Formats: sequence, structure tokens, C-alpha cells
Amino acid sequence: MKFTRISLENFKCYGDADLRLDPGVTVIHGVNGSGKTSLLEAAFFALYGARALDATLEEVVTTGAEETVVELWFTHAGGEYYLKRRVRATGERPTTAECVLEGPEATYDGARDVGDRVAELLRMDHEAFVNCAYVRQGEVNKLINATPGERQDMIDELLQLGKLEGYRSRASDARVGVGRVRDDKQGALAQLDEQIEAKEDKDLPGTLNELQTELQEVNSEINRFEEQREAAVETLEEAESVLEEYEQKREELETVESEIEDLEATIAETERERESLQSELGELQSTVEDREATAQSALEESGLDVDADVAAIEERLAELDERDEQLRNEIEEHRLEASEHASEAESARDRVDSLESQAAKKRQRADELEAEIESAESKLDERRERTDELDEQIDELRARFEDAPVDVGDAQQHREAIADDLDTVRDELAERSAEIDRQREAIEEAEALLAAGKCPECGQDVEGSPHVESLGERREDLEKLKDERAERRQHRDRLQERLERAETLEDAEDEIERLRERRETVEGLLEEQAADIESDRERMTELRESAADLEEEAEQVLEDAEQAEQQAEQARQQVGSINERRTELRERRQRLEAALEALEAIDDAGREIERLRERRSDLAETNGERRERLAEKRERRSELEEAADDSQIEAAKAEKQNATEYIEQVDEQLASLRERRDDLQNRIGGVKQELETLEELRERREELATVLERLESLYEETEQLESMYGQLRAELRRRNVETLERMLNDTFELIYQNASYSRIELDGDYELTIHQKNGDTLDPEQLSGGERALFNLSLRTAIYRLLSEGIEGTAPMPPLVLDEPTVFLDSGHVSQLVALIERMRELGVEQIVVVSHDEELIGAADDLVHVEKDPTSNRSHVERLDSPVLAEAVESD
Repeated sequence: MKFTRISLENFKCYGDADLRLDPGVTVIHGVNGSGKTSLLEAAFFALYGARALDATLEEVVTTGAEETVVELWFTHAGGEYYLKRRVRATGERPTTAECVLEGPEATYDGARDVGDRVAELLRMDHEAFVNCAYVRQGEVNKLINATPGERQDMIDELLQLGKLEGYRSRASDARVGVGRVRDDKQGALAQLDEQIEAKEDKDLPGTLNELQTELQEVNSEINRFEEQREAAVETLEEAESVLEEYEQKREELETVESEIEDLEATIAETERERESLQSELGELQSTVEDREATAQSALEESGLDVDADVAAIEERLAELDERDEQLRNEIEEHRLEASEHASEAESARDRVDSLESQAAKKRQRADELEAEIESAESKLDERRERTDELDEQIDELRARFEDAPVDVGDAQQHREAIADDLDTVRDELAERSAEIDRQREAIEEAEALLAAGKCPECGQDVEGSPHVESLGERREDLEKLKDERAERRQHRDRLQERLERAETLEDAEDEIERLRERRETVEGLLEEQAADIESDRERMTELRESAADLEEEAEQVLEDAEQAEQQAEQARQQVGSINERRTELRERRQRLEAALEALEAIDDAGREIERLRERRSDLAETNGERRERLAEKRERRSELEEAADDSQIEAAKAEKQNATEYIEQVDEQLASLRERRDDLQNRIGGVKQELETLEELRERREELATVLERLESLYEETEQLESMYGQLRAELRRRNVETLERMLNDTFELIYQNASYSRIELDGDYELTIHQKNGDTLDPEQLSGGERALFNLSLRTAIYRLLSEGIEGTAPMPPLVLDEPTVFLDSGHVSQLVALIERMRELGVEQIVVVSHDEELIGAADDLVHVEKDPTSNRSHVERLDSPVLAEAVESD
């Protein structure tokens, strides 16, 4: 898989960006905080969404933006793909408005479908992607610091072994589940047998017949009592009708009396309200007189005629507002002038600080380059010595072939020929040993027959037998076989010695090839480092000349700042003078506003007086109407008091009481009978239900017995499946550990050139151990900070190689991404990191992306991308640069 292009709109610190990515090594360069990591995070966001960044949608949308769009183009397994994610941030919280993946075989729409397809294409989810292909900033020691169990889980998941464990676990769960179900079914079967036996012991049909006869008798008695109760209910209803009519008239009488009391109270309350309104009229008259005096006093102080109306006052206020607006405009002009001069002064001083800071940085960088040149020259000598050491080691190994039967390059073929001869001799030796055993057994049997007086050939009596002498020939054959076996044993021992010598020569041949490759790598680094030293010398001179020019420019800008500050102070004095004249205008305006307020209050009071007078007249008219209704209510009360007949009411009460008592007695009898009837019906239903249950139990038992047989067979199958998955996972892990250990040693030996370490061991539980040349062992956490970082990078790239090359066949892998890998490395270890990147490219990694602010990594790049953030808008932008242009941009920052 390769990224080919990425386009951003309102993603984090990017407003708008579009970048093409080519195969090979791409270095994304820029100062800390410029947005380098965010550029790559956009690609991961396109692939897996916000969960790949351990973030929410709120965190990916640029502050203040309504929409974020990320587009990614990539190639995979010979096909071209386009992926787009669009986030809308106009609601309460951002949501994914569009997510689409277009490929050569189909188009996928929706975050879930796209995520599933990406995981299927890359054969890894977002967590596996981060653990394998993406070395995050600050997580360079993640695999070292992890426990062996955590490391085992990470690597097993990347190598797809976690699925086998999941399958085995699911098979185990299925086996346990089937076992539980089988045990439950066995218990249920025994319980069913007990229930069937218990119900068959009951005489359910006879019990049902007796209960149905008793139910008919109870129903007849209930019908008789219900007819008598209906007659009593009719009598009760007639008595209640008479009493209800009487109660209605009593209620109407009480209502009329209540309405009379309410009307009398309302009339009295209205008269009190009319008296209150009269009091308010007097207070308003007094207020009008006070306001007239206030208006007259304010007009006299303002210089207007005391008879001036509201229009004249508003006209004078408008004149004052116009003059105040003129003065305010003059103040704004002088303030703007002061602000402009102050801003000029501040900008000039900021420019001075910036120029002085740039000059200091350039001088500091020149000093750093001088120190780096000295250190690089020292390392250059060390690498030349290393080249000589490698030559000596190669010569020593070649010396082993001087007295050898083969030359360098033919050792493997020589060893294989000897191994074939040794296998042939071992087969012949085994055949002779088997023949000797057969002859020995035949001789022992013949001797036993002779001792018994029998012929060893035919088993007949020895006397007269022509075959007695054959036993001696067999003894001679046995001795010949023993001599032949002894000769072949000697031949086998000689071949074994020759094989050991041939294996030693083959190991030496492999070591010569490895040392030759190491020497070529070191020679390449020597040439690159010498060129870098010369480039640094030229850059050091340029930086010191540039610093002197910046200091001279800073002195001139400082004089401009002082002149601008003087002009700003003069403008501030003009603003103070004009503010004094505005204060006098505001005092005159306040007096006119007081007069205007008093006149408006007088008009309001006049309108309120007229309203109160109308309200008193309306209340007097309403009370007249209420007095007429009061007379009508008193007349109706007299009519209702004469309408009651006490004798008729007493007779109705007596009939009601007698009917009620009889109904209560009958209800008690009916309740008892109905309870008995319900009990009989329930018992009949219970017996019928038991009969149905008995039949159901018999059917269920037959079904359960069939299910139990199937469960027994299924339990055996799940046991076999669980065992098979466990054995397969163990074998695959063993093979992966062997391959990963070889690749890890190959990578670590390349980038770490310390002769004190001999090899790295990775056991079956993913426990890491470093073996030193002196025989001691170290835990990776005992390494120094730079060594630990290189060790972890070796492990991460070895895992990446294992996944990309595969144990059997190749696998399509995403780009290898290193985010600030030099955080824990000094300048010496950075050079070894460059060698690691070159090695991965030689091994066929199609695309490597390195995010770094370290200039030394530029030399390893095929393509360079510069990231810079605008300090005024706080927005980042990207630009593809060649090496000289990028180096100049970095130094100017």
C-alpha cells in the first residue's frame, strides 16, 4: 500500500492543504508546533476515523469552522482507491456527514462499511496499525516498556494469531456451553420421569366427575337468591328517588342563600373602591402642581422661556447633541492618530527584538555547527578505523580457506555433498546392524535345537541329517557382517568430522558476505558525512555574516520607534482638552432633559385623572344592576323554604333501610355460594390442566431424549476443535518467533555498531534478552536512552519486515511512518537511524514517511516536505522542497 495524495480543509491547524506523496523516503520537516504530526494524522483519520487519533470529532475540526473535509488517495495490491471523510460542525456537536471509499471493485458508503473495508484491505484495525506501521511521537520505547504478556498480545494480534486464540476460546466456550446444556438436559429428563410417575398415581378422571356434579347444585342455589335480590333493589331505588328530590331542593336553597351573601359583599366592596379612586384623584392633582414648578425652574436655568413647549426643548437638545457629536469626532481623530503612532513605535520595537533575536540565533547556530563539525570529524576517523577492522576480519576468515578443500563460495555445496555421503553410510550401517541381529537370532535358535538333538535346518533328529554343518557357515557370515559394520562406523566417523569442518567453512563464508555488506554501508556513510562537514563549514560562515547585518538594521529601527512615541503623546494631550468642553455640554443637556421629563409627566397625570373619573362612573352603574339581582334572589329563597314535606321523607327513609338490610343478607349468601362455585371451577380447571400437563410431559420426554443424544455427539466435536486451534497457534507462534529473532538481530547489528553486544534473544513468551560478548546478559531497559530508542526501532521495523515479507509469501503493508524518532537520540545515534532507514528501503519497503525537525535526516530523503505555521492566523501550510531550499528555510526560522 502507498499514499499518493492527501487533501485537507479545516483540519486541526490546517485551513487548506494539498500534498502529493511519492514512493521512497519522504521527510516532513519543520519546527516544533508547526503541524507536522497533524498532517499525517489526517491520513490516519481518513482511514480509521477519530478513534485512530485517540480524539473526538470536536478536536479535529478547526476552531470556528463549520465543516472539515479530508481526502486520501492511495494504491493497494495494484488497485487505486479514493477515500473521503466530511465532518459537519453546525449542530450541538460535530457529526460525520459523509464517508465514502471508491475502489476498483466497488464503492463503500458510511463510516461502518468504510471502516470494515479498510481493516479488510490492510488486514489490521486502527490499534494494529499504530503498533506496527506508525511509530508515534513519544512512544518509541512502547514495546520495551511493555510487559512480556502485553508484548505477546501486541505481536500476536499483528501476526493474526489472536484470531486463532479467539477461535480456540470460542470453541472452549462452546464446549463448556454444550456441557452445561447436556447436564441440564439430563437433570430435566430425570425430573420429567418423576413428574410423570407422580401424576399417573392420581385418579384424575374420577376426581373430575365428582367436581362437575357438585358445581351444578351450587349454580341452581345462586339463581334462586339472585331473583329475590332484584325485587329488593327495585324497592330501594324508589325510596332513593324521593330522598334525592328532597336533597336537590335543599341544595338549591343553600346555593341561593350563598349567592345573596356574595352579592351583598360585592356591592359593599365596590363602594369602597369608588372611595379609593376619589383619593387617588386628589393625589394626582398635587403631583401636577409639583411637576409644573420643576419644569419652570429647569427652563429658567437653561435660558429658555418658561412657557416653552416640548418641541422647543427637543429642538435645543438636538442642537446640543450635534455639537457633542462634532467634539466626539475630533476626539476620535486625535485618538486614532495617537494609536497609529503608538502602534508604529510598538511594531518598530518588536522588529528590533526580532532582529536581535535572529542575529543571536544565527550566531548560536554557527557556534553549534562549529562544535558539530569537530564531533563529525572525530566520528569520521572512528568509521575509517571501523573499515580497517572489517577488512582485517574478512582477511582472517578468508585465511581459513587456504588449507581447505574448497574455495570461498563453494562451502555450501561442499557441505551438502558430505551430508549426502554421511546419510548413505548411516543407512548402510543400519542395514548391517539389522542383518547382524537376524543372524544372531538364527544362530541362537540353531544352537538350542542342537542342544536338544534336532537339526537346525529341518528340525529333525541330528543323526543322519545332511544339514548339521550349515551352523558353522552362519557363524562365519556373522563375523563378516560385524567386520563390515566396523568399517562403516569408521567411515561414518570420518565423514562426521569432515561435515563439522564443512559447516565451519560455510559459517565463515556467510560471515564474510555479511562483513562485506557492512563495509559497503560504512564506506557510503563516510562519503556522505564528509560532504556534510564541508556543507556545514560554508553555512557557518554565512550565518555569522547574516548576524552582523541584522544587528546594524536593529539600531536604525530603534531610532524610528522613539520618534513615533513622541508624536503619540502630542495627540493624547489634544484629546484631554476636547473632553473638558464635552463635560460643559453634558451639564446643559441634563437640565433640559429634566424640564422635558416634568412636562411629559404633567401630560401623563392629566390622562390618568380622566381615566379615574370614568372608572368611578362605571362602578356606580354596575352596583345598580347588582341590587336588582339581589331582590330576585331573596324572593326565590322564600319559595324554596315553603316546598319541604317531612312525613313523606320519613316513610322513604324507612323503606330504604329495610331494602338495604335485606340486600346485605342476600349478598352474604351469594358471596359464599359464588366463592364455593369459583373454588369448584378452579379445581375442575386444575384437574383438566393436570391431564393436559401429563400428556405434554410425555411428549417433552421423547423430544428431550433425542436432544440429549445430539448434545453428547456435539460435545465430543467441540473438544477436538479446541485442541486443534491450540496446537496450530503454538506452532505458528514458534515459527514467527524464530523469524522475528533473526530479523531483529540483522537490523540491530546494522544500526548499532557497538562491539560489546553479540546477539538478541527472543523466547517463545516474547521475553527480550541482550547477550554481550563477555557472556553477560542485559534487560533492554538497562540500555541507555539512545540505545533503548534504537533497540525499539529495530524491534518495530523487524515486526514490520515480518509482516511485509511474511513467513510464506508477501503481504501488502501500509507505509512505515516514524513520527519524531530522534526525540531520544543524540547526534551520533541519529546517523545510525539514517542507516536503518536506508536498510529498510534496500529491503523493499515501498514508502517510508519520517516526521522530524532534525536536519540530519534530510540526507536520507527522496522527497522533502516543509511545514510552516503563520503566527498571525495560526494556520499551517505545506510545501514540497528540494534539499538546498529546505535547508535555507529551516535555518531562517
